[in-house]
Amino acid sequence: MAEYTVQKTVTTIGEQASPVFTGETGRQLFPALCNLMIQAERIDIMVAYTRESGVRLILPALLEAVKNGAAITLLTGTNFNLTEPQALYLLRHYLGDKVEVRFYNDEGRSFHPKAYFVHLNTKSHLFIGSSNLSATALEDAVEWNYRLDSQVNPQEYQEYYRTFQTICANHSVLVDEDRLRQYAKSWRKSPISLSQTETGGSVKVQPHGAQIEALYYLSKTRSEGADKALIHAATGIGKTYLAAFDSAPYEKVLFIAHREEILRQASVAFQHVRNSENYGFFTGKTKQTDKKIIFASVETLGQEKYLHPDYFAADYFDYIVIDEFHHAVSKQYQNILRYFQPKFLLGLTATTERLDGRNIYALCDYNVPFELSLFEAINRGMLVPFRYYGIYDDTDYKSLRPVAGTYAASDLNCIYLDNIRRMKNILRHYRKYRSQRALGFCATREHAESMADFFVKQGIKAAAVYSNAQGTYAEERSKAIEQLNVGGLQVIFAVDMFNEGIDIPALDMVMFLRPTESPTVFMQQFGRGLRLYPGKEYLVVLDFIGNYHNAGLVKGLLCGEERAAYGEHDAIAAPDNCYVDFDLRLLDLFAQMEKGRQPLRAAIREEYYRIKQLLGRRPSRVELFANMTVSVYEQCLKHPKESPFKHYLTFLAELNELTPAEQALRGTVAEEFLQEMVNTAMTKVYKMPVLLALQEKTSLKARITYANILPVWKHFFAHGRNWQDLPHVGSFQDYQTLTDSWHLTKIQNMPVRFLQSAFLQSRGEWALVFCEAMEPYLDNEVVVSHFQDIVEYRAKDYYRRRYLIQAE
Repeated sequence: MAEYTVQKTVTTIGEQASPVFTGETGRQLFPALCNLMIQAERIDIMVAYTRESGVRLILPALLEAVKNGAAITLLTGTNFNLTEPQALYLLRHYLGDKVEVRFYNDEGRSFHPKAYFVHLNTKSHLFIGSSNLSATALEDAVEWNYRLDSQVNPQEYQEYYRTFQTICANHSVLVDEDRLRQYAKSWRKSPISLSQTETGGSVKVQPHGAQIEALYYLSKTRSEGADKALIHAATGIGKTYLAAFDSAPYEKVLFIAHREEILRQASVAFQHVRNSENYGFFTGKTKQTDKKIIFASVETLGQEKYLHPDYFAADYFDYIVIDEFHHAVSKQYQNILRYFQPKFLLGLTATTERLDGRNIYALCDYNVPFELSLFEAINRGMLVPFRYYGIYDDTDYKSLRPVAGTYAASDLNCIYLDNIRRMKNILRHYRKYRSQRALGFCATREHAESMADFFVKQGIKAAAVYSNAQGTYAEERSKAIEQLNVGGLQVIFAVDMFNEGIDIPALDMVMFLRPTESPTVFMQQFGRGLRLYPGKEYLVVLDFIGNYHNAGLVKGLLCGEERAAYGEHDAIAAPDNCYVDFDLRLLDLFAQMEKGRQPLRAAIREEYYRIKQLLGRRPSRVELFANMTVSVYEQCLKHPKESPFKHYLTFLAELNELTPAEQALRGTVAEEFLQEMVNTAMTKVYKMPVLLALQEKTSLKARITYANILPVWKHFFAHGRNWQDLPHVGSFQDYQTLTDSWHLTKIQNMPVRFLQSAFLQSRGEWALVFCEAMEPYLDNEVVVSHFQDIVEYRAKDYYRRRYLIQAE
């Protein structure tokens, strides 16, 4: 974050200085308050609300006071959500435990005080009046305040201070980290409009709003030993600037994205934050390797020929940022992740990819220190509200057969291109809601062209935008956006050109004109028009839904549950000031489709084949887990008898997917051992490093000593916040002080003890020894491969469960 220094001249307030502050020039509260604060031994503040701008203003003085040993208490109200969570995160980030923050909690009485107690060595001052803790109130507005001197007005001062102490003791609660996180999670932008100058009037590039919260938790997770993290936050938070702020202390940074347009935008953000020209690009045309900040396209850097010391050493970069992290499951991203060894890896995404598999959370071991959903961003006033209309589309999709969850483009063209009835229905609703700037998402290039043609012939200025555009109505994307903004176009019909990375703040309508097959793509496109824009009150969303195979998906997404395949979604929990309306015929359609849903076993098999096609090979347990739709995976957990993860070899056998070598293991002691590894309890991760210690690259060790386990154990718990599972270890710093003797005692008393079975036993100096029956299989490549797969899957699943518990 930005560094804060005191730039005010200290001038001690003399006896003749006026105690009256009216907000006029020379009578503002801020200078007098801060000049005393930096001399204080203690500071107590009690205000009705606290704003980010106010904290920024007094933070230099508070830092100076803390440096001199001062303690600080802030008692603030929370009525009408006027207290901003980011203001409190600023205090926590810079002042830590030197500041005690409390919330007033007497619901029976209103809370409107504005009092600043500044305790010096020989006396105290109280500034009391009308100024809350905001930049406007302290510097700019007409605010009346008065300064009481404890020596000049001892009786009045003591009465005020005793009252403050009573309220703190009896009518407030301590704001610890859990309470602050809870407050931030439920915080909504106040319906009470404050001055537009609440930013404090500064044009300096610095973190703001939710960025402050994210930076706080990123700093915290690194202090806990984490070396990678994922930030999931809706469009509008400024994730690129967030990455620039967070990576500022690191010398060499790599920023990776899949489009050069995003790289160029990111370079501007980093240049603003770092105020440095020492950056370069690594793309198809340009390959700079001598700069401290490199912006690289994944298509180029992800090629194995460039992942070589001739270009960059594996440890060249201290900090790596992967934008649009939901792409990180692809081969080229995986190549990059495997090659580089940064001190910290940050993934950024606005997309909850958990919805349709490709579990990017697993890539960061479910370390997600900060999340802000699209609905939460709307509630915070970072995005505009929406009016969603689910419109019945009588187009018949029953004859179409999706492959791996997707309809063929040629099939969709057959039912769309000459469907005048459908086009008229779309036009009627478009006109009904009176859009000035609309974006329609189409299925194919031909579909986009036909929609543009139909609208133009109805007197509506329209264009089609798609890759390699050559059609009659085709327009290059940037030109189309420019024309839309100035009124030269009223509608853009697009195909996969506005899913991510491109926002059009002026949009007032988006139209879904093709089947919703991917929750991820739906939410990306849904968010394209939610940016704030002058005069824009809300976004209209027109969704034309027919009897396609995933029709009920959207209703689940609009529940805000972030899961949308299994389970019922009766209640629509829309954000504040938002509206969701489904045609009654659609509700009947959803009910019919729910009744006709395939059994779980069939759904699991369909997922398996979808993932197999996605990967181009048979998936391992880990790959099945990482790519499986979260709703199907949760059903596997609820119905373990149906879960392929419980008996993967049996599951593969039922599908005739076993290799001859795997078939030979069926019914052997090796299969029983592998099943034991699947079933062993994993309420903590104690067993994991011991199982890792059993492994070599192509074999399992017949026996291991405690000395063999110790380095693996220590390395395991020193990474990824695994130390948090150890008993009586309060912090990562505490973990680093633990002795080998302590570790060895825990190894013996916990994992080694509970791993003993018919297959593994302790014998004398040997911590664990395989039974004689297993010895022929310890060099078996199939056994070793499945053992490693099971261990990795169990770890990923454990991190998932821990993340869900912490997120509650």
